[in-house]
Amino acid sequence: MKHLIRITLLALIAIAPAQAAVLCSWNIERLGHGNQKAYEALGHIGNHCDFIAVQELMTEDGQQRFLRALHTHDRNWASMASHALGRGSYTEMYAFYYRQGTVDYDDGAIVYLDRRDTYAREPYSARFRTAKGTRFAVGTIHVIYGQSVRDRLPEITALADYFTWLAEVYPNTPRMLMGDFNLAPHHDAWQPLKVHAKPLITEGASTLSAIDGRYANLYDNIWLAHNSTLAISNSGIIKFPEMLRTQSGAPVTHEWARRHVSDHAPVYITTDGARLNPRQMTVSAQGQQTQPPETQKPATPAAAQQGRGWQGPVRGNRNSRVYHASHCPSYNAMNEANRVEFSSEAEAMAAGYRAAGNCR
Repeated sequence: MKHLIRITLLALIAIAPAQAAVLCSWNIERLGHGNQKAYEALGHIGNHCDFIAVQELMTEDGQQRFLRALHTHDRNWASMASHALGRGSYTEMYAFYYRQGTVDYDDGAIVYLDRRDTYAREPYSARFRTAKGTRFAVGTIHVIYGQSVRDRLPEITALADYFTWLAEVYPNTPRMLMGDFNLAPHHDAWQPLKVHAKPLITEGASTLSAIDGRYANLYDNIWLAHNSTLAISNSGIIKFPEMLRTQSGAPVTHEWARRHVSDHAPVYITTDGARLNPRQMTVSAQGQQTQPPETQKPATPAAAQQGRGWQGPVRGNRNSRVYHASHCPSYNAMNEANRVEFSSEAEAMAAGYRAAGNCR
């Protein structure tokens, strides 16, 4: 059953000279898949940026619906997307959204020709220019999650060569990598890329925990070449659940935010003195749920469930609401799109998940 939820958005509005820009990267979880997305909320959040590199775009319909949501605030938004990329039956697209007049497409949109078949979803890149006339090249990627961190490392290591390739394709142009890398920037696997570039976000976390107010992993980031001439004034994470409030004034739950917006928060950089200033506005966000966020039944307390005493992180299935430890038979068999990572069994139970019945 659909319910119309009134929420208040604490908007991050760019306050900047006319030539400044806010450049964002956002994994909008399974954008275009199903009817769960609150596009009005997506549009409000997206309008805090002037450029958005989007990962996990599933359909052309999703691309257009997000664009229409952005247009409710500013008709100058345009978008472009790659073709579907991936191995087997699971594919995604990448997209660039840009506020024309502030950031414009210049040239060179291309999907990387991955001759060694290193990437499950080859990076997508293009060159843009700001109103000031500054050109910049962006490559975006969604690194494979796989069954363990080990599965992600070949793609991470190969990004050093890809970054060098960007310099060849877009000569004399500041370049950056934006995306969901599924790996924190302090991991040793980043050393080859760190010869050429640096991560602009090194503190905090960008993925939403199932626990309200908590964030789990710093997987999303923006990497900038060491010799870049871009005038970066700030960088950070837009913690959008804290910006969305119900009509009663309470923040929306992380469960609602993950279901109807994304399980990733946008990351951003500001150029040429731009800054973000919080403001309030009221919107109507439509999503499928049985109750408004302020009246949802609280998650079952961990003490009320029978835990298994499993140590370390566990993995939940967002469809079955069952969690599995690493020794469970279904831990690695779970579809990547359905995975929810928890730091502990207690965290999974607090989010309303139950232990797998086929594992001791």
